[in-house]
Amino acid sequence: MAYKRQDDFSKSDVEFAGYARALSHPARIAILRVLSTRDSFSCGDIVKVMPMAQPTVSQHLKELRLVGLIKYEIKPPRVIYSLNVKKFQRAEKLWLKNFATEK
Repeated sequence: MAYKRQDDFSKSDVEFAGYARALSHPARIAILRVLSTRDSFSCGDIVKVMPMAQPTVSQHLKELRLVGLIKYEIKPPRVIYSLNVKKFQRAEKLWLKNFATEK
């Protein structure tokens, strides 16, 4: 098995880094904000309210999907997206575990 630099870090650090990477683009934050307003959206619905072309929105949705922050369901001819609240709770738990300090 090949050695990866990620092997030098804890599983939770690698997991949190994935969430942080996915959240590091302002367009993804905006997409998440849109998704938080309703139970579900199609890509076309998101494109209508975003200042980006459909391929760009699709790429950002893919990045969010890869780390599990959004869920999707294929309902031909559309793909329906929604927030994955459990993953957000997990990311929050990792944040609090590693960075929250009482003052």
